[in-house]
This record gives sequence, C-alpha cells and structure tokens, in this order.
Amino acid sequence: MTMAGMTQAATPPAKADNASTDPYAWLEDIDGAKQLDWAKQHNAETVQKYAQSAQFKQLDASILEVLDSRDRIPAVSLLGDKLENFWRDKEHPRGLWRRTTLAEYRKNQPAWETLIDLDALAKAENENWVWHGSSCLRPQERLCLVFLSRGGADANVVREFDVVTRQFVKGGFELPEAKSNVTWKDADHLYVATDFGAGSMTTSGYPRIVKEWKRGTPLASAVTVYEGKNDDMSISAHRDNTPGFERDFVHRQIAFYNSETFFRGKDGKLTKIDVPNDADTDVEREWMLITPRSDWSVGGKQYKAGSLLAAKFDDFMAGKRDITVLFEPSDTTALDGYSWTRHHLILNVMDNVVNKLEVLTPQAGAWKREGLGGAPALSTISASALDTDHSDEYLLTVSGFTQPTTLYYGSVDKGQPEAIKHSPSFFDASKFEVSQHFVTSKDGTRVPYFQIAPKNLKLDGTNPTLQYGYGGFEISLQPAYSGTIGRAWLDRGGVYVIANIRGGGEYGPRWHNAALKANRLRAYEDFAAVSEDLIKRKVTSPAHLGAMGGSNGGLLMGNMLTLYPQLYGAVVSQVALLDMQRYTHLSAGASWIAEYGDPDKPEEWKWIQTFSPYTNAKAGQKYPPVLFTTSTRDDRVGPVHARKMYAKMAGLGYDTSFYENIEGGHGGAADNKQSAFMKALEYTYLWEHVK
Repeated sequence: MTMAGMTQAATPPAKADNASTDPYAWLEDIDGAKQLDWAKQHNAETVQKYAQSAQFKQLDASILEVLDSRDRIPAVSLLGDKLENFWRDKEHPRGLWRRTTLAEYRKNQPAWETLIDLDALAKAENENWVWHGSSCLRPQERLCLVFLSRGGADANVVREFDVVTRQFVKGGFELPEAKSNVTWKDADHLYVATDFGAGSMTTSGYPRIVKEWKRGTPLASAVTVYEGKNDDMSISAHRDNTPGFERDFVHRQIAFYNSETFFRGKDGKLTKIDVPNDADTDVEREWMLITPRSDWSVGGKQYKAGSLLAAKFDDFMAGKRDITVLFEPSDTTALDGYSWTRHHLILNVMDNVVNKLEVLTPQAGAWKREGLGGAPALSTISASALDTDHSDEYLLTVSGFTQPTTLYYGSVDKGQPEAIKHSPSFFDASKFEVSQHFVTSKDGTRVPYFQIAPKNLKLDGTNPTLQYGYGGFEISLQPAYSGTIGRAWLDRGGVYVIANIRGGGEYGPRWHNAALKANRLRAYEDFAAVSEDLIKRKVTSPAHLGAMGGSNGGLLMGNMLTLYPQLYGAVVSQVALLDMQRYTHLSAGASWIAEYGDPDKPEEWKWIQTFSPYTNAKAGQKYPPVLFTTSTRDDRVGPVHARKMYAKMAGLGYDTSFYENIEGGHGGAADNKQSAFMKALEYTYLWEHVK
C-alpha cells in the first residue's frame, strides 16, 4: 500500500467548497474526540460481526505465525563492514535493529549484535515508536541518523546514534517530529529540510527550504541552501560521499513527475543538471544514468521514453552530450531497476512482467553485456550490490507466487551465485499452478494478468476468486511469494488474481501515462476487463468474485464499487483515496495533482468527478457489500476518505463495514500482530461474501 511514499502535513481546515454542504465533513477532524468515538463504535460493530468466530481467530493466528516466523529471510544491507537488518517477531513486536558479519549471516542461525531494541526504547520512553529506518555517514558508517515514528505516521523524530557505542549521541543532532528530509554532508554538518516554522512548508505539506546545519549550533542558525516555491512538492539536498567522488546535490520536486536537480559546487553555487524535468538522474562515481519519462531529443539524437542512458558526469556538466543507450524499451519490455557494483551495473528488465538480469560493464562505445542468472517461469528476480565502493559482490533474490523466496550470494565475474538462504514454505504450493493471461480492454489495449489456482480447476463459475490491483504511480505488481495469501486464500480453495492494469509500471512510462488524469478511467476499464474475462472463462462468477486494493488501489476499489458493481460479490478498500473533490485539501493530497488532476479547477473537476467514488455513490444501486479499512495515524492518505465513504454508504442503506486501526500509518498496522488482525479481518470478510 503506497502513494509513492512521501510524508505530509496534518489536515488543513475544510475548504469552503463542497465541505460546507457535505453532511459528513465533520469526520475530517482526524483526532477529534467525537470522531474517534465514532470510529471506535463502528470498529466494534465490525469486530462483532466478522472477528469473533473460531475460524477468524484461527486465521489470525495462522497469519501471525507467518509474519513472526523466525525462519524468514532477514533482509540486509551493508552497514560499514557488516550487514544490518531490522527484525520483528513474537518476542520483539516493535523490532530489533541489529547487525552481523557476512560470514555469520551465511550460517543457518547467525549471531546478531543488537543496536537498538525498539520495544525496550518505547517502554523506557513511554512512546509507541515504529521504526522508519536509518541513514549512516559513509564511508565508515559509524554515525547514523535514526528515524522514529509515533504510531506509524510518516512524520519522524530524528536522532543521532553511534553504532560502536550502541548509544544515542549525547548533545548530537536531533530533530522533533516533522516531515523531514535529513542527510549527512560530513561528520559535523547535515542537510536539513524540515518544518522551520511559518511559511517553510509547501502546500503539499513537505519542506520548502533546505539548510546546512553545523554540529553544536542551534537549528535556527542553519544556513539556507535553497528555497523552493510554495506550490512545489518538496525540496531536499544530499551529499554523495563515495570516496574520491564526493559531490553535493539539491533536489527540487516540483510535482510527482516534474523535478530539477542541481549540482552544488564548493562555493555553494548551484548548477542545474540539464535533463528534461520528467527525467530521473543518478550519479555513481564518474557516471550519470538518465531515465527520461518522455522521448528526448538531444545532441542530434532521439532517445525513447523509459530508456536508460549513460554519460560521464563531468563531461555532461561541461556541455558534452556523449550518451550511451544501456536499455531501450520494446512493446513488451520495461526497465525494472538497476544496481551498481564497484565495476559493473546489474540491469533488471521486465518482459511481459517477468524479470531478466544482465551485467553491463562500462567501456568505450557500447558497454559489454552478459546474462546474470535465470529465473523460473513467471517469477521475480532482483539483484542488489553489497558494497559499491570496494567489491562486485551482490545479493540476488528469486520469488514466485508458489515459490518461496531464495536468496543467493555472488560476485560478478566469479561464476554462478550460491544459494545461502531459503524462505520456509507456509502452504502446500504443489496443489496450485500459476498462469499468465491477456485480455483486451475496452479501447483495444492488451492487458496481462496472473492467475494462481488449484490444479485441475473446474471451470464452472463457482470458484471463490480474489482479484487484486493497484494501477497508479508507475508501480508494478509482479510475482511474489506470500505465505499470508497462501494460507488465507489459496489453501481454502480460492483463486487469486493479480491484474496488471494501466497506471502501473509494468510496461514503463507509457503504461503509466495511459491512465493519468483525464485518462484515469482506462485503469478501471482494464480491471473490469480482467474480471469479465474471469467470468467469461468460467473461472468464477460475480457472486463468487471479490476485489481488493489499497491506497491508490483503494481508489480503484471505490470505482469498481460505483462503476462496475455488477461484477463483484464483495469489495475491500484499504487506506483509500475516495473523495476526489476534497482530496487536495486532505493530508498529502496536494502532492498527487500530477497523477489525478486538480479538482479546484472546474475544467479538471469535470473529468475527476467521473472517478470520485464518494461523489458518485448514490441511492437505488445494487452495490456489493464493501469493507473500508484505514488507520488514524495514516498521515499520507488519512482516515477521512474511508470514514466519509462508509458513513455515506451506510446512510444510503447499503451493506457496508468499517475498521480504523488507531495506529499503523499508511501501511495500516504498526506491528505484526496488528497486521495479522487486519489481514484476517479483510480475508474473513471476503470469504463471508464470495464463498
């Protein structure tokens, strides 16, 4: 569940548009006592109806067993000369930040050194801390900035921590709770973008000003590096501390797909990197990689949207345009990512939503290319470097819907990688088969989807089927193992479907752009086309077909509910956007105008209202039962959308349910126990209605 992962401000006062005539506008006061009592009352009703049975409690415990399993693969990244991991289990529900050596990590039962016990810290400080990560000063990575969230909100408290003494640094850098972007410049200086007071935040609720802050001085004395405009999304700065290639950059995020990056010289002068505003840039040692989101003409040549381009950074800044094409998309392929090792670039490409890896080695002209590993059919494979400064070592993961994740360790030019970790099996995958299908959407576009179903599936239209989708922000849905889905849905005889609809990134920028703003309905037409194909193929029927999605996918669910109610037996909408007339005035909504449009502009509201579920819900329809789940501490989308949509649907007499987790943030849950409960509630609700 994501909205491209930014933080945001508290909800501003209701604007005098439809809020003045909206009977449910009073629910927009997120933390009001009356509003929280309302939420708790409806939570209790939902729990009484769906979370009291022995079957629910068994499912809850079964999912929690998956989430807390000590046999899961600990995800790691390099921290100095060791590997760090953040780990939650039954004994440590809030989690441990810990580290170990590579040699120890390769053992079945590594010995870990605890850096921070978040449960102990939360208890000592009487706080409901949720871990939001760390940022450590390269190359030694002894001093770290630790980010702690109250209850899972995106806003963080920042503290300096010493991993050698395993203590917070007395008198060290600290910032109060805010929507901050903080990075190291050197041991005695930070780049800080935060809430400096009145006028320092954008209309999206993010920092508008970035400053350089010196150790031992008050934050008020920090020196301004760059100021953005009020209607920018956010401003930030960082230093690349790669030894021998130390460089400083300032980033101005104007809108989601519109940004400027500046090189900051030693004299503080800013020089804009001359690439299109919709292009992403990444500088590593002598190289700059450029990914344009639209076709780019430069130096007498044309480069396709979604390509990956390489240029020598210093040469480019000096005006040269010697650009090498590392990847160019086709009708079926898209860039899925890349990772630098010391001497190579590992390239990850999707072909019809299935991964393929290549190793590229810089050289004059076309870079040398070699394959790296191979993934089983209909699976996901990815590789990430361990130490970009010194080695060509990497970790490679392979996962599929019925294939538990395997972690490999390898080094480029040293043969095949070695399997070092295996995720446990949480359900009997031998009973199921995975297939990929394609369906023609309303406008003739070919849309892929994955189906995970029992072998020898009877095509009689009676199979309980759950269709999941997202369709936004160029985010792809790819094959991945889930013990939760296996236990909660597949093991009970259900069919699970992933719809790779437009708005996502499955075919790169063109797939995303096809469902932006006025074209948003294309995403919903694609999802409906997949549903209709499942019904046509007699995999299922409307009475047995459920749909679920979160965040932007929750908006998708709201539209399937209001635009295509005849296709579904039940819908679950998680942490969703739903009131598209008010969304820019609720939580971080203003930051997503580039995705959906601006409802305050009458000419744009004309088409935004066609996909505003809260606007379009009306009496006298045959809507399927619907469950809205959200979190009070979700300061990204916020609980307001779900509250109001539920209240309106209930007021119109429809079969609707609601649950608002008081903690959790945009992920919906602050720990594994809460997460298991939420998942068990959602799957129990679906089984109740589509079995």
